[in-house]
Amino acid sequence: MAKSQDRYVCQSCGAVYAKWQGRCEECGGWNSVIEETAKAPLSKALGGRRGRKLEFVSLQGTAGADHRLATGIAELDRVLGGGMVPGSAILIGGDPGIGKSTLLLQTVGALAKGGADCVYISGEEAADQIAMRGRRVGMNEDKVRFAAASDLRDILASLAAADPIHAVVIDSIQTLHSDTLDSAPGTVAQVRTAAQELVAYAKRSGAAVFLVGHVTKDGQIAGPRVVEHMVDTVLYFEGDRSHRFRILRVVKNRFGATDEIGVFAMTEGGLAEIANPSALFLGQGNARASGAAVFAGIEGSRPLLVEIQALVAASSFTTPRRAVVGWDSGRLAMILAVLDARCGMTLSGRDVYLNVAGGLRVNEPAADLAAAAALVSSLANEPLPEDAVVFGEISLAGEVRPVAHTEARIKEAAKLGFTQALIPFGSGLRNPPLRLTELERLSDLLALFPPVEKRVQA
Repeated sequence: MAKSQDRYVCQSCGAVYAKWQGRCEECGGWNSVIEETAKAPLSKALGGRRGRKLEFVSLQGTAGADHRLATGIAELDRVLGGGMVPGSAILIGGDPGIGKSTLLLQTVGALAKGGADCVYISGEEAADQIAMRGRRVGMNEDKVRFAAASDLRDILASLAAADPIHAVVIDSIQTLHSDTLDSAPGTVAQVRTAAQELVAYAKRSGAAVFLVGHVTKDGQIAGPRVVEHMVDTVLYFEGDRSHRFRILRVVKNRFGATDEIGVFAMTEGGLAEIANPSALFLGQGNARASGAAVFAGIEGSRPLLVEIQALVAASSFTTPRRAVVGWDSGRLAMILAVLDARCGMTLSGRDVYLNVAGGLRVNEPAADLAAAAALVSSLANEPLPEDAVVFGEISLAGEVRPVAHTEARIKEAAKLGFTQALIPFGSGLRNPPLRLTELERLSDLLALFPPVEKRVQA
């Protein structure tokens, strides 16, 4: 019989220690190390018993790997890579109240309308509460079966005894507990065991399993990182609750791209898909003020236009403020340094504020030129042309470097009525739908703003 031994496991990151300590050396968390009982290694536990011989198959003899089941929600299908893969395990995390349960409730409702058999199990709400929310989002399907349970053994037994199921939702993985462990629900051991059993059920039955995961204050999915390695797809549901839009972002996908996003808007009737996200993130006013530049970005395979706003103001403090919302503060510091060293613009004594309108977060370096254009426009108090989009990467030498997907960015801008674009030199586009202004160096951008040029020379 396998001997048990005591060990101490961090409940935040899953690090294992031989003795108790107050602070985890891996994640820095205090009072997160708890004693757990672990079984002996598998090699010792097996003893002299021989394992079962595996049956190897050829890939040519297996079922079609491209078979997917459309969820009925186009934005979710885009993020998943074209639809839901049978037998896959999908982990979705997000802040409390962001809409994770609403999204999955609408997903199983849409699947049921298409003839799929779905099960929704909640460990946080009663079945009546789920049904009430289902009616609010317009779901009235008999093929979706609901249950309120948190015992892992009961859930697995009920799923095994049920008719063939196409999709299972577990809301949430942190509420489940196994009676084989002494630790409380939500601990590393419980979350890891529950995830392992549910992933094994998905592979064995062919049902797609959606797991809802809570997040920490840092925005990471709570529990051990091994859970993200177990599942096939990891999704993050992002958004500011002060804004109505939500972004579903994929960070891991074994069956598709890992840089796609889906855009939704939270309404009284649930989540609504946004067919044209660019119109959502652009300002509604006809006249664009100084300090605003429209950036033509790429999120996954989708071109997306977003407004970048900048404000340069006189500072009343010894150390000027640098506030950034929706962009990398390190890249802003680099752009300011390049403007100072390569273009002669002194901004060290001024407060600088940069904001990505609508609450979207931009991560690609192609936004460098748009941010610089917004800064120069604010300092000169001269607006950019209303019908112009900007994109390009800036090097430390002050060069404007080309970026990928130039043609897709230009086509998206033309579709929304823009007529000109400020882009890096050497795009090589033939018969572009917009009037292009190619910039070779960052100083070429300043030439478009005479007041700034005179101020630099003075």
